[in-house]
Amino acid sequence: MKSPRLGFVLLGLVLVGLVLWIVFAGHKPKEQKKTPPVSVTVAQATVQDVPLSIGALGAVLPWQGVTIHAQVNGKLLKAPFREGAYVKAGDLLAEIDPAPYQAVLTQAQGALKRDQALLEEARVDLKRYQTLAAQDSIPRQQLDQQAALVKQDEGVVLIDQGTVAAAEVNVRYCRITSPVTGRVGVRLVDPGNIVSTTDTTGIVIVNQITPIAVTFTVPQGDFQRLSDVSNGFSKPLLTSALSQETGAELGTGELSIADNKVDPSTGTVELKARFPNDGHKLWPGQFVNVRLTLQTLSQATVIPAAAVNQGPKGPFAYVVGADNKATMRPLVIAATQDALAILKSGIKPGETVVTDGQLSLRPGGVVRTDSAGGRSGGNGAGKGGGKGAGQNGGKKTAA
Repeated sequence: MKSPRLGFVLLGLVLVGLVLWIVFAGHKPKEQKKTPPVSVTVAQATVQDVPLSIGALGAVLPWQGVTIHAQVNGKLLKAPFREGAYVKAGDLLAEIDPAPYQAVLTQAQGALKRDQALLEEARVDLKRYQTLAAQDSIPRQQLDQQAALVKQDEGVVLIDQGTVAAAEVNVRYCRITSPVTGRVGVRLVDPGNIVSTTDTTGIVIVNQITPIAVTFTVPQGDFQRLSDVSNGFSKPLLTSALSQETGAELGTGELSIADNKVDPSTGTVELKARFPNDGHKLWPGQFVNVRLTLQTLSQATVIPAAAVNQGPKGPFAYVVGADNKATMRPLVIAATQDALAILKSGIKPGETVVTDGQLSLRPGGVVRTDSAGGRSGGNGAGKGGGKGAGQNGGKKTAA
């Protein structure tokens, strides 16, 4: 009887051992896989002078633009200028037939001389009557009448002098000279035509293009800041005009004129900058991009704006250490300008930040730098129209 029991016990022990072996053999600890490094692009924080500027769309206008109109009616005898040429103030631009006005002037001068002679005769008679009146040789009334006649003749002479002056003005108006130094455009009326004071087109347009003006508008929110940095526009601000097609700089000038009101319909203020335009790259009627420099931050720590991310606690950047591990670093941003973020604190010059690939990163993660990224600092402020200073940078959001 004992041998079958012993057999069952041994069988049970074998079964238990088999179960335990199956259980523990199936739960062997798995080897932990290593996380592969994340491929990123990096750049270094640098120190540089950064100009803060605002951008706007500007229109180029002549500093002075004059449409030459006829001030008297008559036949246009000549227009002795070459279209598109430069003229100086005082150069002859047009001549109208002066013959009718010269004849009127001659008539006025003749009437003036006649009436001056009558006035002189009346004055001589007045002196004679005064002598006779003192001797009681003539009535007092006759003396008074002669005195009144002298005053009447003086009035006639004064009218004649005005007529002569008006005739002389009309004769001078027959010669039209340029009021400004500038460039003449296309001739609008050819010699031989009759010109009139009622003509609306004029004879020619003279535009002063050296210097030249660029007008643009800024929001009223930026106007106060402009007024502060320019000390009420008594201090000129550096202004650049850029090509809308290529972004190339067409010239630099100074902002010195601000309109005396805010446009209530748009909430903007019109500004006017003066450009020397010695190279004649700016032309009236042209549209340009305007970059107005407010101030220059000296020796500021900057990183590419692409390195800035937005998290629940504010802006941050991933900093790559010597061990190639990424660390999340909170930032305090002073301003953004073009493609640069200007920092108050958070990163020191020379430290390496991640500019691309942040979405795949976790704090403490190992990174691999792409060869295309390089560890070089960001470029300075671009020449395109800059965004307004003081905007916190960063377009990415932490996962």
